[in-house]
Amino acid sequence: MNHRVLAAALFAVLAAPALSQAVRPAAPAPAAQEDLVPVAIDTSLGRIVVALDRGHAPITTANFLHYVDTHRLDGEYFYRAMHSATSNLVQGGIRSDARKLFPPIAHEPTSKTGLHNVAGTISMAAAGPGTARSDFFILVSDVPAFDAGDPQGDPDGFAAFGHVIEGMDVVKKIFDAPVSDTKGEGAMKGQMLDPPVKIVKVTRVK
Repeated sequence: MNHRVLAAALFAVLAAPALSQAVRPAAPAPAAQEDLVPVAIDTSLGRIVVALDRGHAPITTANFLHYVDTHRLDGEYFYRAMHSATSNLVQGGIRSDARKLFPPIAHEPTSKTGLHNVAGTISMAAAGPGTARSDFFILVSDVPAFDAGDPQGDPDGFAAFGHVIEGMDVVKKIFDAPVSDTKGEGAMKGQMLDPPVKIVKVTRVK
């Protein structure tokens, strides 16, 4: 009888880990892997190199690379420099011909990607979620209000998808370039570069 009791107790001890394993909650999904794609933006004021974060912002990165690989940003311009107490940036994109634009893309908020709108970040310009196409901006200062959910900004924020790894001095040259007092509409009035800074070409860095 004692042998039976001992055997039963031993079986229970051996079976416990297996039972525990069976009811253990599923492990959380693995974090996005780092997958950076370097892209050179050659301008009339010099070269900027950005590392696009395909690992965390795959939709936005794929969209930008679509414009890069089809050379649709070549010959376009940085056309805006925004100077304010809370938001400092330069903005560029396709302004010459709407036929060069691809369809708008789904919005990837910073609350999903884990990225942040800090100095040196490249993000998509948009009028709202699902409207981003070719236009992008590079931040000259931290702008936490551009992050999704920030109480001081838009709930959806702007989609950050990479950061400058070379040529921040060129970004600042564009930022410091002359602006027109009269050009631009609405919030852009007084922020339009005059003349705009030419984007000579945009290519992947091999």
